[in-house]
Amino acid sequence: MATKLEIMQRMISAIGPNYDTSQGSFLFDAISAVATALEDTYFQLDSFLDKAFLDTSYDSYLERLVGMFGIYRKSATQSTTILTISGVDGTMIPTGSRFYANDIYFSSTTGATISGGVASVAVTCEVAGTQGNIPANSIVNIVNPITGVINITNSSAVNNGTDIETDDLLRSRAYVQIQQPPSSGNINDYRRWCLEVPGVGGVTILPLWNGNGTIKCVIVNSSMRAADTSLLTALQNNVEAKRPIGATVTYVSATELPLNISVKITLAPGFTNQQVTSNITNILTSYLQSIALTTNTISYALIGSQILKVDGVIDYQNLTINGGTSNIAITNTQVAVVGTVNVT
Repeated sequence: MATKLEIMQRMISAIGPNYDTSQGSFLFDAISAVATALEDTYFQLDSFLDKAFLDTSYDSYLERLVGMFGIYRKSATQSTTILTISGVDGTMIPTGSRFYANDIYFSSTTGATISGGVASVAVTCEVAGTQGNIPANSIVNIVNPITGVINITNSSAVNNGTDIETDDLLRSRAYVQIQQPPSSGNINDYRRWCLEVPGVGGVTILPLWNGNGTIKCVIVNSSMRAADTSLLTALQNNVEAKRPIGATVTYVSATELPLNISVKITLAPGFTNQQVTSNITNILTSYLQSIALTTNTISYALIGSQILKVDGVIDYQNLTINGGTSNIAITNTQVAVVGTVNVT
């Protein structure tokens, strides 16, 4: 991009020596104003190029670009879970009852009556996004107390809320469709139909897995964890509306394979075991997310190399994964996740 100074120098050279173009002269001031406007024009032209090409486009410009190919940004989704509510038999939990964990609120989507001392209530986070993904046993409060309710909890961690699709993920889906074109129900079609569902983070397509005409779609959620039934239902509804007639399609979640890590660490000064344990958990989670449904082996060496990247780790020894010191085999219907992390 030409700068204001470069533009002015070219304009002054074109005028020639017969006119006064020194600083403060009429021509200099006139040229300066024009050069400022032209510099901005060059900047805008460069910006237009960035907006027009897939590798550099962004925000609404990227949405308009990929929209020409029938690809649209996934919206954020609300997390859902089942609450276990214990109390006095006959106590009714109305639809719309509100529960919370810290400042995250959930509303019941169905009513229930406590029977045998317990009731199960489906709830949905009131806001969309990953902020509704919370640990097990976190939702323990009710906004408007109900007489007869003694205890409230979510027995499982909530991890099915998703943020709005990022530019990078949207761009990646566009590349898949453009570079792997669809054709009458081929593998690329099924992969695209799965990945366009909000909440789906990855997919493996298994053609002819149970004979001619059979296809299995194995998915994970956007956190690269096992998908819940609501996501599988959304997946099925989308694919069934688009697949060729005659195909028998099975929709399943990948099965989580926990990796239990034990390692002895040489700590950097100023770090504690607790801090390093948290850091190792976070970096291994990110690493396993990056390779979900793409490999049939979890490399022992690469797990070790990830640990060496952790803040607070100088060196490590005695690393075991699920009690062993070898690579972990993983099937095409499994997704590796971080299990326990024991740092000594």
